[in-house]
Amino acid sequence: MSKETLKNLEAVRSEMRRLGVDAVIIPGTDPHQSEYISGHWKLRDWVSGFTGSNGTAVVTLDQAGLWTDSRYFLQAAAQLEDSGFDMHKEDVPGEATVNEWIAANLHDGAVLAVDGYLFSIAQAAQLEEMCGRNGLRFASDFNIADRVWTEGRPSRPEGKIFIHDEKYAGESASDKMARVLAEVEKAGADSIFIPSLDEIAWTLNLRGSDVEFTPVFISYLYLSDDAKVLFIDDVKLDREVKDYLKSIGVAVKPYDEVRNYLGRVSTGTTVMLDPAKVSDTLARALDCIKVYSTSPIAMLKAVKNDVQLAGTRRAMERDGAALVRLWMWLEANAGTGKYNEIDVWKKGIEYRSQSDLYRGDSFAMIAGYKEHGAIVHYSADEESASTIHADGLLLIDSGAQYLDGTTDITRTISLGNPTPDEIHDYTLVLKGHLAIARAQYPAGTRGAQLDALARIYLWNEGMSYLHGTGHGVGHFLGVHEGPQNIRLNENNTPLLPGMITSDEPGVYKAGRYGIRTENLVLTVEGEHSDEFGDFYRFEVLTLFPYDSTLIDMSMLSAQEIEQINNYHRQVYDRLSPYLNDGEKQWLAEKTKKL
Repeated sequence: MSKETLKNLEAVRSEMRRLGVDAVIIPGTDPHQSEYISGHWKLRDWVSGFTGSNGTAVVTLDQAGLWTDSRYFLQAAAQLEDSGFDMHKEDVPGEATVNEWIAANLHDGAVLAVDGYLFSIAQAAQLEEMCGRNGLRFASDFNIADRVWTEGRPSRPEGKIFIHDEKYAGESASDKMARVLAEVEKAGADSIFIPSLDEIAWTLNLRGSDVEFTPVFISYLYLSDDAKVLFIDDVKLDREVKDYLKSIGVAVKPYDEVRNYLGRVSTGTTVMLDPAKVSDTLARALDCIKVYSTSPIAMLKAVKNDVQLAGTRRAMERDGAALVRLWMWLEANAGTGKYNEIDVWKKGIEYRSQSDLYRGDSFAMIAGYKEHGAIVHYSADEESASTIHADGLLLIDSGAQYLDGTTDITRTISLGNPTPDEIHDYTLVLKGHLAIARAQYPAGTRGAQLDALARIYLWNEGMSYLHGTGHGVGHFLGVHEGPQNIRLNENNTPLLPGMITSDEPGVYKAGRYGIRTENLVLTVEGEHSDEFGDFYRFEVLTLFPYDSTLIDMSMLSAQEIEQINNYHRQVYDRLSPYLNDGEKQWLAEKTKKL
């Protein structure tokens, strides 16, 4: 596949030579700084062949590089073979960053160009400062995609958007907009420009299908007391949605009119811009007072209300029941040699789609058998998919989008004959997973302060994992959302009641197996004392048993054994009403007391 991209790489270089550009950075994002994007903006994939969700390409006239993180090292190495691109590792000591590599490889006076729509205010400012320090010139108006990707480029999505009923959202769009503007006023502004697709969908109680696995729609939103404007292609709006928008006071303008509209905003207006999310190009269009501040919507969206949490709990029950059926199918068919990793994903969709509220998966299932489990974000295709047999480990990371909640779960199971190393490593990972789940922590605690709880058992034996331990999860929105997380990197956002976060330590042995165990956990009120203040703890939301055949009981404390037994009892009690007698019997065996 990668060899086919060589002509695309040459097309980019030809345009660079024509315009006197020495280097161009091509990120894997869109004008909304999205993690997962519509095919219309996948220029990086088109030119390099790399398809991971995180990766930045740099092209010079005689070199090309692709930077990605540890989740994609193995995938990138395979996809970039013979592509003209070298792979570079992000966040690895001794490895040059994108900026360091550019500074080292461009001559004095060279031109570094980017498409300013694809770079945030903060990113563009950093690049411009780096260019100044290194004698380079910076240009942010190089829209390379429109110049070279003239054949086969997907058009902007035209799918209809729909109303996310308040019975699921738990709050009206009018109330949300009022809360957002109240926060904007506190920051000293009187309006806000919102480019983030998930923030727009949440604010307006609307959903779409423009991005695979995430129910968002391509648009921009401008909010003030006097003007509320949604910039969107008209083809996406039916009469019901148009009437709804009118009823909540939101005007509609064409998507491509956003730059001109911003250019006409009164010079006396004070607009809040999130420097990490608003594109450099659109920020430059504004000729008014600008307040640079983190969008308040991220925090408002992260703290779920009681209606959302009740819906998420119900979604977890239906999801767990679907996974019971998937696991029973796996056990019955693994020994036949007829099915591969892709078939597992297809079966997962089949069972989950039996729920009337199912609206698709929340990401592409990772079904990694044996050595494929060691590829953190492995994605099987018809060429790579391994046939499953009745032995070895199978790592399944999957999730679903339901109207009332988003799920994300990882389980590693033995299909037969587990080795002592597999059992030992599985138990180490499980101990870290359990430690996060039972943590109680004072108000104000950040995820970075908890992260070591998940890693310490691996660290004690000279092992670790390079991804984060936990990410925020949306409500019928992105399976990855901020602002909170649990990872080694410092993040100033505290964990607050109402936030849903994943708990997913793992360990990966290249060429052998991968192990990860993941539940979603909800921050809830814990203990309180006059002397020490408020404490929070986690409620485990995900409902599915661990694989007891992979647990070394001698490595567990009495507290951990009780924790597993209590969790398994809850799993059986919550899932059994959704199951038939045979399924209940299977689940009873999987959740029996250790």
